[in-house]
This record gives sequence, structure tokens and C-alpha cells, in this order.
Amino acid sequence: MDSFRKWLLAGLLVIVPIAITVWVLEWVISTLDKTLLILPASWHPDQLIGFHIPGFGVLLALAILLVLGATASNFFGNKLVNWWHALLNRIPIVRSIYSGVKQVSDTLFSESGNAFRKAVLIQWPRENVWTIAFVTGNPGGDVANHLHGDYLSLYVPTTPNPTGGYFVMLKTSDCIELKMSVDEALKYIVSMGVVVPYAHVPSLIK
Repeated sequence: MDSFRKWLLAGLLVIVPIAITVWVLEWVISTLDKTLLILPASWHPDQLIGFHIPGFGVLLALAILLVLGATASNFFGNKLVNWWHALLNRIPIVRSIYSGVKQVSDTLFSESGNAFRKAVLIQWPRENVWTIAFVTGNPGGDVANHLHGDYLSLYVPTTPNPTGGYFVMLKTSDCIELKMSVDEALKYIVSMGVVVPYAHVPSLIK
């Protein structure tokens, strides 16, 4: 029985990561394949060549992104994009949603953006309970007028899904900078502490 259990666990360790990876890739490809819906039915590869090509929508989505990026990078394209932004910002309900989403996307995807700058160790959600957070900047606007001292804006992700979490502002002195990259910290969080990054000695943020 011990050997049976050992072999079973060893098999799971081999097959589970592969199965999850294949499932994620299949979901991504099938989702991007829906890009084909923007084409007329007569232009679909299924109709032209008589059979389905998995992943063709990925190539189409990539081509659309490249064309849009190239268009937005030139002078006239940039003017057109700015006009489109101004138009959406005049629509009452759309304006509040679009402006917030655009600011987040600019931070995440722009070449000069730096969404997560550092990984830090903080006490959360109460004293003597520790977790990893990411520095997103410093408090600004009217919020900064009510905070006395040096504060950091932090994103505290949940695990194993780091896309959900909390936005908090803590004193810099309460944050311990971790000498690990953002990628290492994310892996540590997603794996729920199983994938331990290379051990570094933490130091206080100065």
C-alpha cells in the first residue's frame, strides 16, 4: 500500500502540472479564436479550407494588435486615438468606467509604466500576521493631505488568485523590502508558499 500511494502521488505530481498547463492554453486559444467572429462567415478558415484550424484566432488577434499599435504610433493615428479618447470621456456613464480602466492599462502595459515596483513584507490583516504586498506608488491627491509622514501605496494580493486583493496605504517604516523580484514574489504567492524563492535577507525600506 505504501508503494501504491507513493506511485500514485508521483504520478499526480507529473500529470497535474501538465494537465493544468494544457487546460489554460486551451482556454486562452479558444477564447482568442472568438476573434474570428468579427470576420464575415464566408471569410472564416473553416469555410475557406473546409476544416477548423485551432489557434487561427490567436494569429488574427495578434495581427489586429500589431496593426492598431502601428497605426497609433504614427502622427495621424495618434491624433485619431486622442480624438477617440476625448469622445469616450464625454459620455457620462462610459467616462467613469473607461477612464479608470485606461489608467490601469496605461500603468500595466506602457513601456514607462511600473505597476508593481517592489515586493514588501507587511503585517496584514492584523499585527503579527505577515503577508507579501507590492508597492504601487505613493498616496496622492487629497488623500496625501490627510496622511502625515512617509506612506506607501500597496496592493495586497490574494492567493492562489493574485488578480483579487486589497489596496492599502501603510507607513514606509512598517514595510520591509524583500530582496526578491516581483516575479519571484508572485510565484511564491500563487503557489501558496510552496515555491520558495532564493532566500534573501530583508532590509528596511529607506
